[in-house]
Parts: sequence; structure tokens; C-alpha cells
Amino acid sequence: MKLLKDILYGVSLAAVSGDTNVMVNHLHFDSRKVEMDDVFVAIKGLITDGHKYIQTAINQGAKAIVCEKLPEILVNGVTYLEVDNGNKALAIMASNFYENPSKNLKLVGVTGTNGKTTVSSLLYSLFKKAGYKVGLISTIKIMVDEKEYPTTHTTPDVMTINWHLHLMNQEGVEFCFMEVSSHGIHQKRAEGLHFEGAIFTNLSHDHLDYHKTFAEYRDTKKELFDGLSRTAFALTNFDDKNGMVMLQNTKARKYTYALKSFADYRAQILENQINGQLLKIDDNELWSKLIGDFNAYNLLAIYATADILGLEKLEILRLISELENVDGRFQYFISKEKITAIVDYAHTPDALKNVLITINALRTGNENVITVVGCGGDRDKSKRPVMGHIASEMSNQAIFTSDNPRTESPEVIIEEMEAGVEPQNIKKILAIENRKQAIKTACKLASANDIILVAGKGHENYQETNGKRIDFDDFKEVKAALNSLNK
Repeated sequence: MKLLKDILYGVSLAAVSGDTNVMVNHLHFDSRKVEMDDVFVAIKGLITDGHKYIQTAINQGAKAIVCEKLPEILVNGVTYLEVDNGNKALAIMASNFYENPSKNLKLVGVTGTNGKTTVSSLLYSLFKKAGYKVGLISTIKIMVDEKEYPTTHTTPDVMTINWHLHLMNQEGVEFCFMEVSSHGIHQKRAEGLHFEGAIFTNLSHDHLDYHKTFAEYRDTKKELFDGLSRTAFALTNFDDKNGMVMLQNTKARKYTYALKSFADYRAQILENQINGQLLKIDDNELWSKLIGDFNAYNLLAIYATADILGLEKLEILRLISELENVDGRFQYFISKEKITAIVDYAHTPDALKNVLITINALRTGNENVITVVGCGGDRDKSKRPVMGHIASEMSNQAIFTSDNPRTESPEVIIEEMEAGVEPQNIKKILAIENRKQAIKTACKLASANDIILVAGKGHENYQETNGKRIDFDDFKEVKAALNSLNK
């Protein structure tokens, strides 16, 4: 058990009713999990308001309630604490509850529209190869050194984050690399964490269903850098027009990286092939299995971060040359018919464009590019026609299909994608709602040396429709479809 007032350290309290000098068991923001002598934090969410479940939590034995508005009737023996922001209070309390685990390791946050998963995952791999005990909190998984835990959000809830950081402390983890999404920042999930540094990859059209305006989306990302201490570092992509915005108010040590501009860390692409690229970093050449300009930026961010954190430069370059593609990030397979299939998480206009630019740059002349792509339901609708335009303009054949339709009609989503297709490209598109069938069709249309891009879901091993998830893995599906052509 822990003393309530210790868990509340650093929380700004507007009102207190009851005793804070009491022992409590656990901390919850889900009333269904509350047990005897627990603390319940009422959070105002997008779907429901935790304040509606305060009495339920008390009935289940809650000893303390943290809320943004005190109930009209206060129960004797229960401590009530009023705060301005429940999310922020929960984050600080979660960190205190697990004894501020982020202070006992070097936590580096990675934010940006694209590249977060690749940069954080490959930093984890690089530091593991360098012999360190390392942690990872990413879209794909959470790693506590060698042990893997599943995850469902880019930035998990604050209790999950601090619990795993606590486990990392127990395992002697020295470095942890964490994806930090705009949703996570806005919902204060990064609050109360001590960051050794932060990395900005890039900023483009995404999540405007949540943030409403691009400026709000950008400024939310910027909050991560605004909160850094003087001893931390801030690393930004200088080639991105919003890169320097991230550094405007930060107290941290500032570093930049770029391919096209003068920066603290620079790289040059010397050669690009389907199986990798030759890069020049710090006047040293290295071969990487990761291809494309976007991966050159990712690798440069990794190199810069490792250098800032004290690894030896030549050793970093050697380790980078050993790094493999992250699952669902330009993950490719070449069939016996010499058809190349690429699976990529590209689910934003900018990411899709970057992948197709890379693919088209690899073409030697006669290969066709066939793109299978959809757009997620219950998400930013404004990017759908843009995605449709890019796929049809930059491919020889585009097949519009389902992504994760969620509660929306797949047909309507596809129609909204088709709205972005220009008249001269209409003959290049097919609409096949069933994603499995769309992938099979792409494989049947392909000939030797053609390239199939299956975009949007990447590492995801499910498809979500009307609240149900069915098993579905793009890479397995396209590989099976191509192998079946042999029979």
C-alpha cells in the first residue's frame, strides 16, 4: 500500500475533502477495475465521462476520488480531490505511484507524423546490438529488454507506460525509446515523465479529425519539446518546414539533422536499390538494408541520437548497417516470378507519396506499379480523396479497398477516395471492397518484375469492422497470393 499524499505529490489541487494521510492500494481510471481501498480518477474522455462512475467506484470500495468537479453528495470516509485536469493529474499520480521510473533510465521520445515506429524500434535494436539493456514503447509492441508485451495504442495510457518503465527499472534497463503521438501528448499521457531527449521526424496531413486544424496538430507535437529540461536534448529534422518550430521554446540542447540543408548531422544518398541504399554520413559510407529518402532521414535521426547519447561514431555506423526493416515498414518479398510485393504502413498522403516516389525511383523502365490501398473509417475524411489522387497518379494500377472501416461503410470510404481521382486516371483504378480479394487481384494482374504495394495497415494483424477484429495480415496475404501463382 502507498500513502495517498505521496501519490499526489506535484498534483495541483483545487479542493480537498477528507484525509490525504491514508494508505491506498492501487490507482485506476476505469471504475470496473476498482477494488477495496483503491483510488479512482474520473477522466472526461471522448466517448464517456468518468464522473458518471464515481458512485460505482465508491460502491466497489474506492477510498479516494480524484475528479474535475466534486459530486453534490460526499460520502463519509472517502477522500475527494478536485483538480483542473484529470488526465494531467492521473499522469503525475501514475508516475509517483511507480516511484518515478522514468528518472532511473534515459527515456527518449520520438514524435512526428511518419517515422516514429521505425526510429524508436531501430534505436532499440541498435542499442541492444551495442550491448545495452534497452526498453521500447511503440505502436507495434512494448519491450522490456528481452521480454515482449503487446500494445494497442501508439502512446499507451499512463498507467501502462509507468508500469512498464517500472519493470524496466527492475531489469536494469539503461535506455528506453518511446513513440509519442499527438493524441498521447494532448491527453497528457507524457506528463510526469522525465525525458532525456526528444526527436522530431516530420509533420504532414494526419489526425485532423481529432485536432481540427493543422496548427493545433503541430502545436500539440511541440508541447513535448516545450517540456524538456535544460539537461535534455532536442533533435529536429531541419528539412521539414516545421522542424525549427519544435525548438522555439525548448530549454533543451538543440540539434538538427538534414539531407538537403546545412545541419549538425547530414547524410547523402549515393545509391538506391530494392535491397538497400548506400549512404554517406559524416564522410563515411555505409550500406543499409532500408531504402528510400524517408529511411535515410530515419537512419540519420538514429545516428544523431546514438551520437548524442554517447556511442562511438564508427560503431554507430557499423550497427546501422546491420539494422533490418521494421515489420510493416517497406517490408518486401520477391516471388519466383520476380514480382516484388511491398507492405507498408503508409496511411497518410505524405507517407503514401514518399513510398511511391521511392518505388518509382527504383524502376528501370518497363515494370508496372500496382497499389492496393484503403482509408480507415471513423478517421480524418479529408485525406481520402488526396490518398486516392496520389495512388492513381503515381501507379500504373490502383485498387481501392477496405482498410479498417470500423463503423463506416467501406463503399462510402472508397467513393470518397475515388473523388480525388482525375479524369485521365479513372481507367487505372479498380474498387474491390474485400481486402483479401483486392490483394489476390493485384497479384493476378502482376507480371515478372512488376511491383505491388499494399499500403495502409503495415504491421497490423487484424481488420476492424463494426467493433469486431478479424485476423488479417497484409504481408501473409500477399505472400500467399503470390505463392499460389506457382500452382
